[in-house]
Amino acid sequence: MAGLDSRGLLIEAPILQREGCAVDQKTSGRELIRDLTGSGARLVVLGPRLEDLPLVDAVKRIRATPQLRAVSILALMPTSESPEIDQTVLGAGANAVLRRPLDRGVLESWLAKLLTVARRVEVRIPVDGQVVGSARQAKGGHFYGVARNLSTHGMLLACPVRLASGHHIELDLRLSEAPMPVRLLGRVVREAPDVRWPYLGYGIEFLSLPQASLSVVEEFVRTGAARFGMPREDGIHSTLRRGLWVYEILQPAPCEDGWQVEIRRAPHDLWQPGKGGPFFVVSAASPTEALLSARAFLADHA
Repeated sequence: MAGLDSRGLLIEAPILQREGCAVDQKTSGRELIRDLTGSGARLVVLGPRLEDLPLVDAVKRIRATPQLRAVSILALMPTSESPEIDQTVLGAGANAVLRRPLDRGVLESWLAKLLTVARRVEVRIPVDGQVVGSARQAKGGHFYGVARNLSTHGMLLACPVRLASGHHIELDLRLSEAPMPVRLLGRVVREAPDVRWPYLGYGIEFLSLPQASLSVVEEFVRTGAARFGMPREDGIHSTLRRGLWVYEILQPAPCEDGWQVEIRRAPHDLWQPGKGGPFFVVSAASPTEALLSARAFLADHA
């Protein structure tokens, strides 16, 4: 990087530390270009105050060097700069231009893309885990949701409350194969339309996992375990129609605290057995009590 304070960037973008990136700071554009060749660098971060070159010229020189054409370039500009400079820098060959003060979530998202961070390309394990969460920036207490897949770096979450990008959320994830709940601090990094229905869908990046929780997730991902999998028609205990919705009450399944029953739902005109989306999970001490709890929940909330 050049034209910026590397220490400040490391504070603003913890992803660089989590991914084990080495950050090399240069004082001039020419020094940067000279040392980039053969360095194996993946990303150049440029500020507007290079000692010897205008920012646009530095970008053009990097792009004109055959060995550096695959290097990603991110420019960070102060708000005081003219808006027209963004398009000029992009036209010179930069991949992205961001304005300070930086939105941390946006910065980390762009860095992940430009670095091709592993969590963006690794295979996630499909799950249907019950989640209890609370958003630090939102009022209204806890919400219930469903984890749709899981990796050591993040998960997809379906939940009934709206979460803004960048929101930090505390999650308690329960997987029946796991010996203990997974407790973690995450951040909303994007909306996830593929898991939206019947809730809202979000991509969650893990910011902090206690070692015990990290060990559970690592083992879970390593073994490829899944809690329910896709329900078959014979996995449905009963169905119930309420208005425009059909609810499926699945057969009770054992969990660490007793028994739990998953409730799924689908619009009446689209419903097919076993094709409902996640709605809620109830727990009780016995299979019979879990089924009664599921029906009581639907009586109150369906």
